[in-house]
Amino acid sequence: MNEKKYKKIISRIKCTKDIKCYESNFENLCKVEDIGLPLFLVCLEKKSEVCSFSVSFGSKYYCRCPLRIYAARELKK
Repeated sequence: MNEKKYKKIISRIKCTKDIKCYESNFENLCKVEDIGLPLFLVCLEKKSEVCSFSVSFGSKYYCRCPLRIYAARELKK
């Protein structure tokens, strides 16, 4: 893991879930699907569980959390 990169991302975001993904060493992650959009992932969580980084568009939610995007693309999680 690139600790320096994670710390830089964390310092720039305000996470309403207290950065549980990072604290759990990326084991406690929300479910997402990477569909190739540079700044978004598709959020697969239930509507009641979406976070402040979730953006609704049509019938789907999109994740714009830079830490989650980095983990999905770099760690393949």
